[in-house]
Amino acid sequence: MSTTYVFYNPLAGNGSCPEEVKRLEGYFGEGCAFCDMTKPETYGQTLGSIQPDDKLVICGGDGTLNRIVNLPVQLPSCEILYYPCGSGNDFAHDLGKNRCDDPFPINEYLAKLPTVTVKGKTCKFINGIGYGIDGYCCEEGDKQRAQSDKPVNYTSIAINGLLFHYKPTKATVTVDGVEHIFEKAWLAPTMNGRFYGGGMNAAPAQDRLHNETLSVMLFHGAGRIRTLAVFPSIFKGEHINHKKMVTVLTGKEIKVSFDSPRALQIDGETVLDVSEYSAKAPD
Repeated sequence: MSTTYVFYNPLAGNGSCPEEVKRLEGYFGEGCAFCDMTKPETYGQTLGSIQPDDKLVICGGDGTLNRIVNLPVQLPSCEILYYPCGSGNDFAHDLGKNRCDDPFPINEYLAKLPTVTVKGKTCKFINGIGYGIDGYCCEEGDKQRAQSDKPVNYTSIAINGLLFHYKPTKATVTVDGVEHIFEKAWLAPTMNGRFYGGGMNAAPAQDRLHNETLSVMLFHGAGRIRTLAVFPSIFKGEHINHKKMVTVLTGKEIKVSFDSPRALQIDGETVLDVSEYSAKAPD
């Protein structure tokens, strides 16, 4: 008899994931095994026991998916489904799904993933690498989360950063060997999908299923007030209409460096004091 293994991240969705996954008992019926992804035995024992006729359901957000694809062991050769119950859910959004929609298969989306190298460490990524004020927002959000149990207001952090605290940098972007220089760079993410950062449509033309190339998007050249005025248009992907402020480049190998270190985020996970990163599309 086959088993449905439900791997859930109890920290996802600001701690709401354990409650959300309860509905899957009724959805899948008998034969469900619920596994807490923060427990070592979930990977040391359970993952290796999954058979080809079983199902694996991953429950959480984008950071949860990032953790799964970067495990040091091979994922089982069974059907893998995703139940989006994180706080951002950009992967699900990119596929036209909403938070807590029914689980859907994702094997084809995990088969070929790009990689990013930061500070000598290389890993796969699901959605994108944020560099600039988005990394700053993650850094500040982590600080607030460490000090309080209140939900982090990233919109407020971004507005205050744009108006007062965040300083843009000079960015050097090399795409397939061709160098580009951008002054006053506010954002420089490289994208595998269209969405990141909780709903920002950074690269509207990027197709994660046919990701022979990646998209790097530069928000650059303008002062604080002008940047703040245009910035909200990124949520609908309309920022790319502002040609003097937004540049999108595509290529197989992308390197981004800033003239002073900044925080970076990979699928929502923060890396501090980064001077450069390089990303590579899957072969």
